[in-house]
Amino acid sequence: CEGLICMLLGISFTVWFTLLLVFIIVPAIFGVSFGIRRLYMKSLIKLFEWATLRMERGAKEKNQHLYKPYSNGETLKRSLRGGAEPEFDMSDIFYFCRRGVESIVDDEVTKRFTAEELESWNLLTRSNYNFHHISTRLTALWGVGVLIRYGFLLPLRVTLAFTGVGLLVVLTSVVGLFPNGRMKNYLSDKVHLMCYRICVRSLTAIITYHDSENKPKNGGICVANHTSPIDVIILASDGCYAMVGQVHGGLMGVIQRAMVKACPHIWFERSEVKDRHLVAKRLSDHVADTSKLPILIFPEGTCINNTSVMMFKKGSFEIGSTVYPVAIKYDPRFGEAFWNSSKFGMVNYLLHMMSSWAIVCSVWYLPPMSRMVSGEDAVQFANRVKAAIARKGGLADLLWDGGLKRGKVKEVFKEEQQKLYSKVLVGSSEDRSPS
Repeated sequence: CEGLICMLLGISFTVWFTLLLVFIIVPAIFGVSFGIRRLYMKSLIKLFEWATLRMERGAKEKNQHLYKPYSNGETLKRSLRGGAEPEFDMSDIFYFCRRGVESIVDDEVTKRFTAEELESWNLLTRSNYNFHHISTRLTALWGVGVLIRYGFLLPLRVTLAFTGVGLLVVLTSVVGLFPNGRMKNYLSDKVHLMCYRICVRSLTAIITYHDSENKPKNGGICVANHTSPIDVIILASDGCYAMVGQVHGGLMGVIQRAMVKACPHIWFERSEVKDRHLVAKRLSDHVADTSKLPILIFPEGTCINNTSVMMFKKGSFEIGSTVYPVAIKYDPRFGEAFWNSSKFGMVNYLLHMMSSWAIVCSVWYLPPMSRMVSGEDAVQFANRVKAAIARKGGLADLLWDGGLKRGKVKEVFKEEQQKLYSKVLVGSSEDRSPS
């Protein structure tokens, strides 16, 4: 009996490994796809449409609300006090009270750090907080989905993730033993692409790349909007980049040390991160060498929920190199890619990702951009690049700093409101026009 069990386990392992090798690892090496993931995506869309119609019909019969109201981000128009003799009046405080209440009700910043409610149901209870029992068939379908996601997809994805990360550490360490030259660069590129493509498949990621003729080139800087840590593998599975980041310990530290042996990535010690001049010099030295890979940077400095693009830090735009903008837009119907780091740890976040149906996104490579010779400073250049990314990805272009997620409002923003009030007092003809 024990021999039979061992034989069955051996056969199961052999079949599992063969399927893994034939359908995932080998296609990842050669960069090909059998179209299975896209067929899977189309089937899911039809399933979601049926489930949503069924749910809406049942909710209508029971007078239930399925979706939370989601504000469109618009605020009420200001109606400033007019008069012949502008002066301070106690009633002026109501203007600021109203603005404060509007900001609380329709906070343009805070809602960018929470996953938005879907307009349709994707059979994940975490995507609809007002989920109720609607029908036996729908509940049974949801239960089958749980079994598929946790019983089949999750183990497969975890296996692929460990395979991709393990191969990345081992193979980059081996490539690091080669002397610097064309052969080492070639092997490094192939190893990175293969391992990142395996990691992409561990998320059942379905990615559509647009305008590949604008892909970043050596000696440049690639900047993109930031939604999730997986933004890195989404881009790196279609091209090789030099990563920039802080030195970590643990498993991440092992991966970083292995990667830098095969390719000149830029890692900073914790004490060096705040030294702007040192950071700028290392970045400048890297882009000055056209034999090195383009640098990948996310100038927002934090993850945004993929509905908007927030303020770009100016550091990467002061170097004077060619900038290659990239817009990334995720489809939340299949799985929420946004990482709310204040709510979920990395392990919990990865569990959510790997137990979702899939990760579907579009990537647009925009034409390269450079600073204008007519006195454009780094901040203006950063805003111009940000606007181009927001426009291409269909995202809201916001001036707010993503650091507000954890920090206090800067004095400059308070001063802007004070200036608006001062215009009321001086009787600006525009602000005093009768309403």
